[in-house]
Amino acid sequence: MAIKGDELVKFATQQFVRYIETPPQVRKENRTSAKASREPWLTRWFGLGPISLFIWWRGRTMNRQR
Repeated sequence: MAIKGDELVKFATQQFVRYIETPPQVRKENRTSAKASREPWLTRWFGLGPISLFIWWRGRTMNRQR
């Protein structure tokens, strides 16, 4: 289901007007809350594999120190 050209322009215009009409402070708060709720970049880019290796490696080195 493709969007026709005029519908796409109308949608983009509505989004732009909504963005411009919001106060700058609210936009800044929205950005900071969105950044805070994002998952770490390692998980976003590579999944859970690197995190599981990191946890395994950290546990391995901690066991050696004991």
